[in-house]
Amino acid sequence: MKLTGQGLLLRIFIGESDRWQGRPLHEALVLRAREAGLAGATVVRGLSGFGAHSRLHTAKVLRLSEDLPLVIEIVDREDRIRAFLPLCDEMIGEGLVTLERVEVLKYEPGRPPRDVV
Repeated sequence: MKLTGQGLLLRIFIGESDRWQGRPLHEALVLRAREAGLAGATVVRGLSGFGAHSRLHTAKVLRLSEDLPLVIEIVDREDRIRAFLPLCDEMIGEGLVTLERVEVLKYEPGRPPRDVV
């Protein structure tokens, strides 16, 4: 799939310990995004953060957290992102979901990978 021009960035803020049907929520969301045919998804692990309950989650050595913040970013055409939102609403119990208009300068697949993990 080649993608350029106007699109939407879906950004999902959740915790590392959040789960969906026994699986880590971030994994479940990425798999669902792939099944939905979205352009791609990236999960970023935060070093520290806090959310609605103002509990601080940090990766400091003396205070190891097992619930670090995660951000899932997905960019695609607006219609495809909006079609994915009801699934996000169903799967995400606690967190933050944002949309941002973006201009995609280049998204083009290269050669297929030799090994898929």
